[in-house]
Amino acid sequence: MSTRNVFAALERIAEERIREALQRGEFENLPGRGKPLKLEDDQHIPEDLRLAFKVLKNANCLPPELELKKEIRSAEELLGKLTDEGKKYRQIKKLNYLIMKLNTMRNGSVQWEEQQRYYEKVVEKVGASKPSSRKK
Repeated sequence: MSTRNVFAALERIAEERIREALQRGEFENLPGRGKPLKLEDDQHIPEDLRLAFKVLKNANCLPPELELKKEIRSAEELLGKLTDEGKKYRQIKKLNYLIMKLNTMRNGSVQWEEQQRYYEKVVEKVGASKPSSRKK
Protein backbone atom coordinates (compact mmCIF):
# COMPACT_ATOMS: atom_id res chain seq x y z
CA MET A 1 0.00 0.00 0.00
CA SER A 2 1.46 3.40 -0.95
CA THR A 3 1.85 6.30 1.45
CA ARG A 4 -0.83 8.23 -0.39
CA ASN A 5 -3.30 5.37 0.06
CA VAL A 6 -2.47 5.06 3.76
CA PHE A 7 -3.15 8.78 4.31
CA ALA A 8 -6.39 8.56 2.34
CA ALA A 9 -7.53 5.60 4.45
CA LEU A 10 -6.65 7.41 7.70
CA GLU A 11 -8.50 10.49 6.50
CA ARG A 12 -11.64 8.44 5.75
CA ILE A 13 -11.49 6.80 9.18
CA ALA A 14 -11.06 10.17 10.91
CA GLU A 15 -13.95 11.72 8.96
CA GLU A 16 -16.18 8.75 9.81
CA ARG A 17 -15.37 9.00 13.54
CA ILE A 18 -16.01 12.74 13.52
CA ARG A 19 -19.40 12.20 11.85
CA GLU A 20 -20.33 9.55 14.46
CA ALA A 21 -19.30 11.86 17.32
CA LEU A 22 -21.41 14.65 15.82
CA GLN A 23 -24.43 12.34 15.64
CA ARG A 24 -23.93 11.37 19.30
CA GLY A 25 -23.77 15.09 20.24
CA GLU A 26 -20.27 14.96 21.67
CA PHE A 27 -19.44 18.41 20.28
CA GLU A 28 -22.52 20.18 21.68
CA ASN A 29 -21.31 21.67 24.98
CA LEU A 30 -17.62 22.26 24.42
CA PRO A 31 -15.92 25.19 26.18
CA GLY A 32 -15.69 28.27 23.96
CA ARG A 33 -18.65 27.21 21.81
CA GLY A 34 -19.99 30.12 19.79
CA LYS A 35 -16.93 32.26 20.47
CA PRO A 36 -14.38 33.24 17.82
CA LEU A 37 -11.22 31.17 17.59
CA LYS A 38 -8.03 32.75 18.89
CA LEU A 39 -5.74 32.21 15.94
CA GLU A 40 -2.09 33.02 16.47
CA ASP A 41 -0.02 34.82 13.90
CA ASP A 42 3.01 32.58 13.48
CA GLN A 43 4.08 33.83 10.06
CA HIS A 44 7.33 35.21 11.49
CA ILE A 45 8.30 31.76 12.84
CA PRO A 46 10.06 29.44 10.38
CA GLU A 47 7.70 26.69 9.27
CA ASP A 48 9.89 23.88 10.63
CA LEU A 49 9.88 25.47 14.14
CA ARG A 50 6.17 26.26 14.46
CA LEU A 51 5.15 22.94 16.00
CA ALA A 52 7.98 23.02 18.53
CA PHE A 53 7.14 26.61 19.51
CA LYS A 54 3.47 25.69 19.89
CA VAL A 55 4.31 22.73 22.16
CA LEU A 56 6.62 24.88 24.30
CA LYS A 57 4.02 27.62 24.57
CA ASN A 58 1.29 25.17 25.58
CA ALA A 59 3.62 23.81 28.27
CA ASN A 60 4.25 27.37 29.54
CA CYS A 61 7.95 27.06 28.69
CA LEU A 62 9.74 30.11 27.40
CA PRO A 63 13.03 30.09 25.52
CA PRO A 64 15.90 31.00 27.90
CA GLU A 65 16.31 34.47 26.38
CA LEU A 66 12.65 35.34 26.92
CA GLU A 67 12.71 33.88 30.43
CA LEU A 68 15.66 36.14 31.22
CA LYS A 69 13.88 39.19 29.76
CA LYS A 70 10.92 38.37 31.99
CA GLU A 71 13.26 38.24 35.00
CA ILE A 72 14.76 41.61 34.00
CA ARG A 73 11.31 43.23 33.82
CA SER A 74 10.43 41.80 37.27
CA ALA A 75 13.70 43.12 38.71
CA GLU A 76 12.97 46.57 37.26
CA GLU A 77 9.49 46.58 38.78
CA LEU A 78 10.87 45.59 42.18
CA LEU A 79 13.55 48.28 41.94
CA GLY A 80 10.87 50.92 41.39
CA LYS A 81 9.15 49.88 44.62
CA LEU A 82 12.21 49.79 46.88
CA THR A 83 12.91 52.68 49.24
CA ASP A 84 15.97 51.42 51.16
CA GLU A 85 19.19 52.58 49.43
CA GLY A 86 21.13 49.40 50.27
CA LYS A 87 18.40 47.19 48.86
CA LYS A 88 18.18 49.41 45.77
CA TYR A 89 21.92 49.09 45.20
CA ARG A 90 21.76 45.27 45.49
CA GLN A 91 18.77 45.20 43.14
CA ILE A 92 20.61 47.33 40.58
CA LYS A 93 23.58 44.95 40.77
CA LYS A 94 21.23 42.00 40.21
CA LEU A 95 19.51 43.80 37.33
CA ASN A 96 22.79 44.63 35.63
CA TYR A 97 23.97 41.04 36.09
CA LEU A 98 20.81 39.76 34.39
CA ILE A 99 21.27 42.21 31.52
CA MET A 100 24.91 41.16 31.12
CA LYS A 101 23.83 37.52 31.11
CA LEU A 102 21.22 38.25 28.42
CA ASN A 103 23.75 40.11 26.29
CA THR A 104 26.24 37.24 26.45
CA MET A 105 23.56 34.76 25.33
CA ARG A 106 23.03 36.63 22.10
CA ASN A 107 25.15 36.00 19.06
CA GLY A 108 24.30 39.20 17.29
CA SER A 109 25.29 42.79 16.85
CA VAL A 110 26.18 44.99 19.80
CA GLN A 111 23.47 47.43 18.73
CA TRP A 112 20.81 44.93 19.84
CA GLU A 113 22.24 44.53 23.34
CA GLU A 114 20.28 45.66 26.35
CA GLN A 115 21.82 48.64 28.13
CA GLN A 116 22.64 48.26 31.80
CA ARG A 117 20.43 50.39 34.01
CA TYR A 118 21.03 53.14 36.50
CA TYR A 119 24.83 53.27 36.23
CA GLU A 120 25.11 56.99 36.97
CA LYS A 121 22.71 56.72 39.91
CA VAL A 122 24.80 53.92 41.40
CA VAL A 123 27.98 55.94 40.95
CA GLU A 124 26.36 58.94 42.67
CA LYS A 125 25.11 56.82 45.58
CA VAL A 126 28.47 55.21 46.33
CA GLY A 127 30.16 58.60 46.41
CA ALA A 128 32.18 58.45 43.18
CA SER A 129 31.88 61.18 40.63
CA LYS A 130 32.96 61.78 37.08
CA PRO A 131 36.52 63.12 36.68
CA SER A 132 35.28 66.41 35.18
CA SER A 133 33.02 67.15 38.17
CA ARG A 134 35.45 66.07 40.90
CA LYS A 135 36.32 68.83 43.42
CA LYS A 136 39.99 69.69 43.94
